[in-house]
Amino acid sequence: MGSHNIKIQYHSRVSPPSATQTSLSLTFFDLFWLRFHPVERIFFYTLPTPQSNPSIFYSKIVPKLKTSLSHTLQHFPPLAGNVVWPNDSPNPIVQYTPGNSVSFVVAESEADFNHVLDNSPHQASEGFSIGISTHHSVLDGKSSTLFIKAWSSLCQTNDDESSESSSPSLAPKLVPFFNRSVIRTPRELGLNFPTNWTEALTKLFPTGNSDGRCLKLLPFPPRLEDEVRARFVLTGADLEKLRKGVLSKWDIVERGTESEAPRLSSFVLTCAYAVVCIAKAIHGVEKEKEKFAFAFTVDCRARLEPPIPENYFGNCVWGNLVDADPLDFIKEEAFGIVAKSIHSKIKEMLDKGIFHGADSSFSKYESMAKEKVEVFAIAGSNRFGVYGTDFGWGKPAKVEITSVGRGLTIGLAESKDGNGGVEVGLVLKKNVMDLFATLFRRGVSDE
Repeated sequence: MGSHNIKIQYHSRVSPPSATQTSLSLTFFDLFWLRFHPVERIFFYTLPTPQSNPSIFYSKIVPKLKTSLSHTLQHFPPLAGNVVWPNDSPNPIVQYTPGNSVSFVVAESEADFNHVLDNSPHQASEGFSIGISTHHSVLDGKSSTLFIKAWSSLCQTNDDESSESSSPSLAPKLVPFFNRSVIRTPRELGLNFPTNWTEALTKLFPTGNSDGRCLKLLPFPPRLEDEVRARFVLTGADLEKLRKGVLSKWDIVERGTESEAPRLSSFVLTCAYAVVCIAKAIHGVEKEKEKFAFAFTVDCRARLEPPIPENYFGNCVWGNLVDADPLDFIKEEAFGIVAKSIHSKIKEMLDKGIFHGADSSFSKYESMAKEKVEVFAIAGSNRFGVYGTDFGWGKPAKVEITSVGRGLTIGLAESKDGNGGVEVGLVLKKNVMDLFATLFRRGVSDE
């Protein structure tokens, strides 16, 4: 992945201007992620020539980012707080106390920015990036994106760079909703599984600390040795070609369903195509690895009864494990099989509820761990609209979820070109990545 010297130029702490003490209880949606690694996302920007002057960057842009961050935290105080577990509380809480703050670091890298942007046509441009690390137990991708969009909005609209006392208002759609009472407990939902996840996580990660009140993160070190990072794009035309190819081999007439071919979403097609190409690439290099599985999370806000606000702050996602056989991912017709499995799982969720089969899900993960099944997961979404994140100097040239390198995770985003395509970010061993690239391009080529 390459290494470049990083020089810290500026480090400070940023607090909300005048927020009062706030605490949020963690719901069962949050608690599952309590000991997982943070999610790291980087937004790369190219600056207009006048703003790329270092003196202007440090005198204008950095203060503007810092002030607008402070103002945004006024609306999102839990993000300046900490996850704590009081002795008298059955579950951890997110607590903000006046004086709490987030770290604000400005650093310079020797990396070639144009190379980072995959040979961007901006030959002489200067660039910089905004990186954010958020812990998944506090918020999911939708809430994280809401925060970033709120920050970028205030950075654009706030002209008084020196004002630390007042906090400008947010557009209603960017105001977070914190009321946790809208989330019913598993018992109220009729579910039968532990809500502290301790026993389940101990079985999945036997080397981790099994103390029921432990907040230490489980071991998810980034994979660095012999690993490379790359981004691939499926255009709208590519997705249409994949869609037609799958449907031409689909068993159209299914018992008890309509006889029309299903509508396969870009999400289904992208996930199925990416995981099959990865599985075949891994198996092609390491023959002993032949069992795979795929799990994905679904935003539940609109699917709960009653639905909860779209701007609910926290976690409201639920995992789904597709029913494909572990050996299906490397078969000749794997793409069609896995696409059908994902589509069927989504349809099952819509027909029978998002928690259908939840009681047995952890035993499935446990048995897969024993059988050494490689499980693919998803980070991000092609519906977040991350390429609309404009802090005042234009849209991002690239958005990357860097934490995908901590597991077999695929980073998803909508295509920055706005053509209905999807971007896929990966970290794989170099020889696996080379084979993946060949398989990925072959399936959408016109040859």
